[in-house]
Amino acid sequence: MKFLQGEHRSQIHLFTNSLDNIISSDNEVRVIDVFVNSLKLSEYGFKTDYIENGRPAYHPGDLLKLFIYGYLNRIRSSRALEKECARNIELMWLMRRLTPDHNTISNFRKNNPKAIRKVFRATVELAKHFDLIGATLIAGDSTKLRAQNSKKNNFKQSKIEKHIQYIDTKLEEYSSILANEDGDNQKQKKAQEKIAKHQEQRHKYEQLEQQLKETGEEQVSTSDPDSRLIMTRNNICEVAYNIQTTVDAKHNLTIDFKVTNENDSKAMGAMVRRATKILNTNNFTALYDKGYHTGTELTYAQKQGVTVMVAVPEVASHAPDHNFDIKYFTYNKENDEYTCPAGNTLTTNGNWYNKHNGKTINKIKQYKTKACKTCEFFRQCTTSKQGRQIERSEHAEVMEQNKKRVEENFELYQKRQAIVEHTYGIIKRQWDFYYIMTKKTIKHAQSDVGLMFTALNLRRIINIIGISKLLEVIKHFLLFLAVIYRVLSSFYIKNAQNTCVKINVTYRVL
Repeated sequence: MKFLQGEHRSQIHLFTNSLDNIISSDNEVRVIDVFVNSLKLSEYGFKTDYIENGRPAYHPGDLLKLFIYGYLNRIRSSRALEKECARNIELMWLMRRLTPDHNTISNFRKNNPKAIRKVFRATVELAKHFDLIGATLIAGDSTKLRAQNSKKNNFKQSKIEKHIQYIDTKLEEYSSILANEDGDNQKQKKAQEKIAKHQEQRHKYEQLEQQLKETGEEQVSTSDPDSRLIMTRNNICEVAYNIQTTVDAKHNLTIDFKVTNENDSKAMGAMVRRATKILNTNNFTALYDKGYHTGTELTYAQKQGVTVMVAVPEVASHAPDHNFDIKYFTYNKENDEYTCPAGNTLTTNGNWYNKHNGKTINKIKQYKTKACKTCEFFRQCTTSKQGRQIERSEHAEVMEQNKKRVEENFELYQKRQAIVEHTYGIIKRQWDFYYIMTKKTIKHAQSDVGLMFTALNLRRIINIIGISKLLEVIKHFLLFLAVIYRVLSSFYIKNAQNTCVKINVTYRVL
């Protein structure tokens, strides 16, 4: 049986191929190259490793191209990228055979969170140029990505106390051994070493305890100090970061993200504000799940002039009989009073009271009626001897308006999951990015996540527009800028001795 035979490895060819001939015209590395070259990186504030009078630094554009390629191809490790530079023909072309070491690669990602965010913003602007951003319907959600910090290196007060208690028990044991082992120098020496070791450990836990007291935080992580123990899914807790994301509905393109170590309850207002700036309008509808249902955030969104629809969580029952739950009490805005299911009227004295909910303080009014004590449904309605009391938040009206919007536009609200979950499906299921690559602080985590969404947006734009058209448009755009630069340069040289003339050039890529 005959088989195809390859060439001998020592074969010399008269006509050799250049790298450029090897890379096809529709290879996406050409998009990465042209995209990065189109950015004004000098204005982005990139920091580079550079020693005065030493070896020249790598250009930020080259390292940026390397990372975008890596994330598009599920390669995030700096050591893996270092290897790929020496063996991957596409990267040889993209990097022009440059082979930075893993420390240089890692430091570039770690030290440039703000600049990388600007690169992400550039992908949003590119999508706008191609009219891929609808700016009429957006959805917000969050996902958890594991931090470089194990559970054993995360501590709450209760966990610290357990460790200290265990150490104290061991110290008592070894102290007893010292007291009872007369003349056995070997056992005494071993016991003294154990005591010294446990005392050192105890001191570390005392320092962690002091840190909690000084910061007012509920937990502390030792490997990645900004990471927190967060519930991820199915009541499973992980030491992680919470990634807040805003996605435009037209083509499921990400327009904004933020890395936090907090839950969703206080995130919506800031997400809406940033969206208005990015989209240059407040004339859009924003969809969120019940984790974002907070009175203060709904009020803030209303002040921004944005229509939001947030899923309403089920209110916990406080009545012995569910027929007397709060949802069956009718509020009369004109008279500022409630009517209970039994037909009695609950009134307020008009005073506002502060109600503490963790670190948050809300103002509430209290509503009650004297008819409670003589009501035949007293025992079904409340367990309080004083009768039923209703609390109404200062944000109650805006919360009721939100509930009405969700009920009246339920089909529209149902689109939320399909819009935003598409993003997380790609990042976590397809690309396997379940964890944060960078260590220590939210700032460094921001770089990693910024590169994720930069790559994701470029992938979406490439899939929608096509490589050939995308290359053509960006190249023409760059050529246009070059021509304009030469014209203006010539103009200013000729008129250097005359009064300075300012020219405004307006353009749009279509």
